[in-house]
Amino acid sequence: MMGLLEDREAIRDILAAYAHAIDRRSWGMMERLFHPDATFKFGLVEGDWRGFVEQARAIIDPCLATQHQLGQTIFGFEGADVCHTETYMTAMHTIPPGYPMTAAFPDLGRIYSGIVAGRYVDRFEKHEHKWRIAQRTGLYDWREFRVVEGVDLSNTPEGAAGYHDERDPSTAAVRQWLG
Repeated sequence: MMGLLEDREAIRDILAAYAHAIDRRSWGMMERLFHPDATFKFGLVEGDWRGFVEQARAIIDPCLATQHQLGQTIFGFEGADVCHTETYMTAMHTIPPGYPMTAAFPDLGRIYSGIVAGRYVDRFEKHEHKWRIAQRTGLYDWREFRVVEGVDLSNTPEGAAGYHDERDPSTAAVRQWLG
């Protein structure tokens, strides 16, 4: 089954909102992206979606910056209310010296870029006319650590870099997910 274009776009919106929520540290958005009983497994992070948020915050919040880029998505519809997807992703993480979650990224004693390339393999379910993630499995295809210069944005002029709060110019685009 191919699925309606509206269903595909609704699912793509959720995938994009997830990347936004991670990178902008908008953790409250997650309750609008996952079904209440959704499960999550990706590397060290496993459990229900609420547990995922707690674990992900411990990994992501200490990063100086992150950016999750999404690639192609393959859709496998099972009827009108279930869709399996595979979405390619590349996630960049700027890791500071003294990074506390060394099981996720090592502390190299200096700023570096931790890059993860992989896939989100999801089961989406539509309840009450709304698609949400019911199950997410994250898979690593490769990881790379690069010592780089100039990735710290602390000296960037006001307004030239993104924010992790409502000052970010993207707030209007994601307001529906903020509640």
